[in-house]
Amino acid sequence: MANQLPQISVLGAGIFVKTQYIPRLAEISHLFVLKSIWSRSEESAREAVEVAKEHFPGVECKWGDKGLDEIIQDESILGVAVVLAAQYQVDMSLKLLKAGKHVLQEKPAASSISEIETSLSSYKSICANSPGYPIWAVAENYRFEPALVESKKLLADIGKMMSVQLIIEASMNSANPYFSSSWRRNYTGGFILDMGVHFIAGLRMLVGCEVTSVSAMTSHVDTTLPPPDNISSVFHLENGCSGVFAMVVSSKTPKILWRIVGINGTVEIGRGNQGGQHGYMISFYGAGGHCKSNFYPFSGVTAELKAFLHDISQANLKKGSSYEVEPRLSFIEGARDVAVLDAMLESGNKNGALVQVKKF
Repeated sequence: MANQLPQISVLGAGIFVKTQYIPRLAEISHLFVLKSIWSRSEESAREAVEVAKEHFPGVECKWGDKGLDEIIQDESILGVAVVLAAQYQVDMSLKLLKAGKHVLQEKPAASSISEIETSLSSYKSICANSPGYPIWAVAENYRFEPALVESKKLLADIGKMMSVQLIIEASMNSANPYFSSSWRRNYTGGFILDMGVHFIAGLRMLVGCEVTSVSAMTSHVDTTLPPPDNISSVFHLENGCSGVFAMVVSSKTPKILWRIVGINGTVEIGRGNQGGQHGYMISFYGAGGHCKSNFYPFSGVTAELKAFLHDISQANLKKGSSYEVEPRLSFIEGARDVAVLDAMLESGNKNGALVQVKKF
């Protein structure tokens, strides 16, 4: 049975792989075979493999250029999860795609508009020369979080949209395992871009249309963080509605909240904890003032991994012919998330000037 399941590899052996990817993959281990884990160094690769062996006893350890070449040349490996420092992810993804591998790349999709444009051009060329085009997916779990999926359904009951608010008061301090991450400190947009794409993805999915223009102000207050660490933006949507996006990278009072106000009611989605489970509480306020609330634990990472495995299995079955892929995973969706934040950061650099969001 095992040889009929899709075989995948994971590139990367950092904190996120060991604490998120491996446990989430273990939840759906009946759907695939984890062939190998790769890292640049032997030490980090072995550390990750040691964690994975509890759930995947047959996983192989790969490292360095030789290990990467072995993964690329292994025709039994259908898909590769690229979970590296963001500066290196796009080049690595394109290298794998060119070799015919399906790729699930961690967010953000890219670091800038220019990198997106170059990447899309390269990917188009790769697909033009492939009989069955390789899938380039971006792992954005917020498009799969049950709370946001269910909230989108509720928006039909609030009537014409009048206002959207998105408030993120994160807690990126020395107690956070990602606080000392060197690549996030040397990355264009830093923590604002790396963290912010989650919330922009959720925003775009909820409202069901694109952000067309933004005006933002940025500041650098906490000197233990790279600049900027605060951003406040007004944004305009295709549907004519406007909204506010406010993000603080390190707050003593963490809070994440979407609030969408319509002519007939309001939907509010707030980060919370219930019964020891982290997730989001949805509250629907109807025209009569009554409130209905439901809590949804986080499960988007598992859902996105399942979607990717389904897609590569279908692609393998339908070699040389067309096949449907999960649109929420597409590279273009991840690129659109980055484009919104890129415009906000550009506006902040221009003291709040109105900036049009690049369309993809």
